Amino acid sequence: MAEIIKVYKQAVPAMRFIGKNCGSGQHPDWGSAWGEDIFGKIEQASGGEEKSHALYEDSDAYIGMYYRNEETGGYDGWVGMFAPLDTEVPEGLAHIDFDAQNLGVCWLYGKQDEVYNLTAQCPGKLSEAGIGIRSDEHGHIGFFERDQCPRFTTPDEHGNIIVDYCYFAV
Repeated sequence: MAEIIKVYKQAVPAMRFIGKNCGSGQHPDWGSAWGEDIFGKIEQASGGEEKSHALYEDSDAYIGMYYRNEETGGYDGWVGMFAPLDTEVPEGLAHIDFDAQNLGVCWLYGKQDEVYNLTAQCPGKLSEAGIGIRSDEHGHIGFFERDQCPRFTTPDEHGNIIVDYCYFAV
């Protein structure tokens, strides 16, 4: 049975999210990200795997982000990675720059087909832990799935994985 096993606040530096915008109302397109080697392009633009993965703890993760698009009034689904702020954006990709800030993080543990059923519980769990979720003047929030290796990629002895669900926190 899937459960939220860890809730915490994590400080992250100013950084650049680089990725593919899959469009308003769309989910991150993981298949195209792998097919187009988006993660490899971002790591190379960041100065290689070692440099890109040293940005902050867990920066070696692949990100599926939902971010507010003021023009369309909806959320755009993105797939990509965080990189150092000065990273050049590879051709065909886009970016969003973020100031240094905190993330509210929930670890969702269980079978991969079950953990996503817990995402709606994350805001309440963060609140219980005293972690507020940042919103804009309209009450819109930004959040993302962080697939960190090996927590997400290598199931444990019970066949369970951990996916990080993160919110921009106050």
